[in-house]
Amino acid sequence: MPLSKVELYAAIRHDARVEGLLISVLLLHRHMVHEHVVAGIATALRAGALTADAVALEARKWGEADQGAEQPADQDIPPRRVDGGATVTSLTERRLAALPPDPRPLPSVAAYDQLLRFRRRPADGQA
Repeated sequence: MPLSKVELYAAIRHDARVEGLLISVLLLHRHMVHEHVVAGIATALRAGALTADAVALEARKWGEADQGAEQPADQDIPPRRVDGGATVTSLTERRLAALPPDPRPLPSVAAYDQLLRFRRRPADGQA
């Protein structure tokens, strides 16, 4: 069930992150068809990816799937995807998977341990 305007405004007013996310998603309408953005929002929400990048990625997928297919302009429900799945690929996981292993040794903190030995103790009565 979609949120009412009152619920949406209340959520925005109390969470700056939600406000920024909503603005980013609304700006997608500058370059994308409304139906694709709405379908991207629905797909990203079903997948649990609550970022503007995920919505943009899914909206682009819907746009690519709809190329060449005619759609009525007054359609309220976005068309079903051919593959029927709600898949969202994490860009961070994809980037990390492509990184080679790091051969460097872990940094030493021995110099900092020496500083801790000479730490002053507070005098009695002082906090």
